[in-house]
Amino acid sequence: MTQRVELAAVMDRLAIDALITEYAVTVDDGDWDAYRRLFSPGGRADYRSAGGIEGAADDVATWMTETLRMFSMRQHLIVNRRLEFGTLEQDVGDTARVRADYVNPMAFVTDGADGADADGKDGKERAAKGTPEPDFVCGGRYSFGLLRTHSGWRLREVVVAEKWRRITQHAG
Repeated sequence: MTQRVELAAVMDRLAIDALITEYAVTVDDGDWDAYRRLFSPGGRADYRSAGGIEGAADDVATWMTETLRMFSMRQHLIVNRRLEFGTLEQDVGDTARVRADYVNPMAFVTDGADGADADGKDGKERAAKGTPEPDFVCGGRYSFGLLRTHSGWRLREVVVAEKWRRITQHAG
């Protein structure tokens, strides 16, 4: 490999790492418009193994908007990222696949709160008022399919393979 090719590979790795991090942050912050922008045209997500749905990124974002209101706090930790590069048929564009483990502690909404702040974002104002203790924790593995577009790397596919979950019942 030439030094130029090695530098390009490092730059791609950094861009992909930033995209995966942005994915986690948009879900945790409930920024569904930003979530939608992470996907390439035709991008899809599959959360069925975690009790969710599979479909176009826009449809999944709409579903997540409603479903994740039940959690006042979410924090995706995406680790052990393994990245492989590829190309599409006939050299149409660059692709990549990332497999990564995750741990996702969350806290259920309590005290009759509806799970959404006045601006529609989840958890930001409540987090400033106190730190909720996670009472729902799950983990598993993500498989991200990525595509290089004119706008940079975008998600073509997100598949969640939940491996475990723990729900803590609090005395109340």
